[in-house]
Amino acid sequence: MLMKAMKNGREMFCQLLVVLLVVLPLGDLRAQDRIASRGFATRSEVLARQGMVATSQPLATQAALDVLRQGGSAVDAAIAANAVLGVVEPMMDGVGGDLFAIIWDAKTKRLHGLNASGRSPESLTPEIFRARGLKSIPGNGPLSISVPGCVDGWSEMHRKFGKLSWSTILKPAIEYAREGYPVSEQVAFDWEFYGRNYRDQSANFREVYTIDGRIPVKGDVFRNPLLATSLEKIARGGRDVFYKGEIAKVIDAYCKREGCFLTERDLAAHTSDWVEPVSTNYRGYDVWELPPNGQGVTALQMLNILEGYDLRKFGFGSREHIHYFVEAKKLAYEDRAKFYADPAFNRLPLKGLLSKEYAAARRKLISDTRAGVNYEAGNPALQQGDTIYMTVADRDGNMVSLIQSVAASFGSGMVPDGLGFLLHNRGASYTLEEGHYNTYAPRKRPFHTIIPAFMTKDGQPILSFGVMGGAFQPLGHVQIVTNIVDFGMNIQEAGDAPRIDHTGSSMPTGSRAATDGGQILLESGHSYETIRELMKMGHKVGFSLGLYGGYQAIRYDPVRKVYYGASESRKDGQAAGY
Repeated sequence: MLMKAMKNGREMFCQLLVVLLVVLPLGDLRAQDRIASRGFATRSEVLARQGMVATSQPLATQAALDVLRQGGSAVDAAIAANAVLGVVEPMMDGVGGDLFAIIWDAKTKRLHGLNASGRSPESLTPEIFRARGLKSIPGNGPLSISVPGCVDGWSEMHRKFGKLSWSTILKPAIEYAREGYPVSEQVAFDWEFYGRNYRDQSANFREVYTIDGRIPVKGDVFRNPLLATSLEKIARGGRDVFYKGEIAKVIDAYCKREGCFLTERDLAAHTSDWVEPVSTNYRGYDVWELPPNGQGVTALQMLNILEGYDLRKFGFGSREHIHYFVEAKKLAYEDRAKFYADPAFNRLPLKGLLSKEYAAARRKLISDTRAGVNYEAGNPALQQGDTIYMTVADRDGNMVSLIQSVAASFGSGMVPDGLGFLLHNRGASYTLEEGHYNTYAPRKRPFHTIIPAFMTKDGQPILSFGVMGGAFQPLGHVQIVTNIVDFGMNIQEAGDAPRIDHTGSSMPTGSRAATDGGQILLESGHSYETIRELMKMGHKVGFSLGLYGGYQAIRYDPVRKVYYGASESRKDGQAAGY
């Protein structure tokens, strides 16, 4: 019922937007003219030499800068910012969720990938779902919970690259949680939109995430003293207090009472994994993602397909640009639906999926003049939601690309007693279809949507970036890369440019989501002439509200040794340096 209510609410907003777009003129409604950048740019890039931070909240950005000024590493500052984001954007992220990161180590001049996603409960078996007559895993509640990997991810990053103490790193988050912070505009909107149903159903949710039963509004000073206490315990006891100590015991007792299957044993068994990032070369730039169980390879597959088209000649926002982008997405997402899952349980065809030969074969399926109606997943040889994204760079040249999430807004909605945070619902990402790569099994990692990204050229770090937003994320990554490489935009313009989304390709559940080619969703700023031409090609074109992701980026100029920062204009964020 909760998920249906959320869906109906969003559909109402989308319908309202369509009405407004029909009633209002589709002209350029900008209130200012920018001289030094493209017309759609909202601001300039931020430039600095000693350090740079880009997050979706100015309070988190400033906390990370303070840590950098105290001599902290990029990892120290990233953890500090992530902890603050868990306080000030509680519907998006927090210690009850998962984490992934790509870290550039300036000393060794190499990238390190971290998979800090959790696994399913050992005692929750497929037979339990069958006995309850379930054909899919509920989107929230007790059965949607898997082990939260965030705190162990912080610990692994800090062990390898940290400099400052935990008490120093977590101090800003603890202070904001205990003393309060003013709720920002976009967060207030999300809090009301996604939190009202949980408020009415859960006493623990009301205790932690309301002010005397009322959802906070913009400008309210919100406090979470329970979370402050939990963060203080982590600062003193490290990751073990969360996975083997007092916090683990509280989670275990709460889950036993509420019908969750997550146990103290599951938490104690959790480990993160350092993994090798994977890449493809796109017109001379190496674009890096993490391997599955995440969806990052989707972006690389799309880039391999798009490399066969001269996007620069067609121009940004042209019929050809949007058509080939959408068709590449359809092809890559069919492979995503079939092959992306926990590699510990499957032999994944990564080498085949990432090969240029495979991309060329898939590209032949695309018509230059007609929209594709239905693609099947390919046959590569076996040769081998809601979220925050943030990025940090330090004076030594180290860079962190980090993404962290509680999955859907407010996750599972399950708030353990007295801890001040909720548990994520990433366990809802499995399928119950037997034989599928992503079918549910105990102690298995689910398919993950959250993906950090990185770009290098000739062995030098060029760009640390990401675009949060569920299934949209690979599309966001590809648009950032093509906006920069093909269309010559700077990194703020690349994020501000009107975006393209597409719905209808299969999700990783084994079922076919659509057989009619889906629908292109275009953000304001695309011309009606282009929309009309796409419709002539057989594309269905529509609009959507707020589904175009959240972007942050840091570019490094290795010659001048200057950082450039960019932040998402669709969020409350800030890029800042010193």
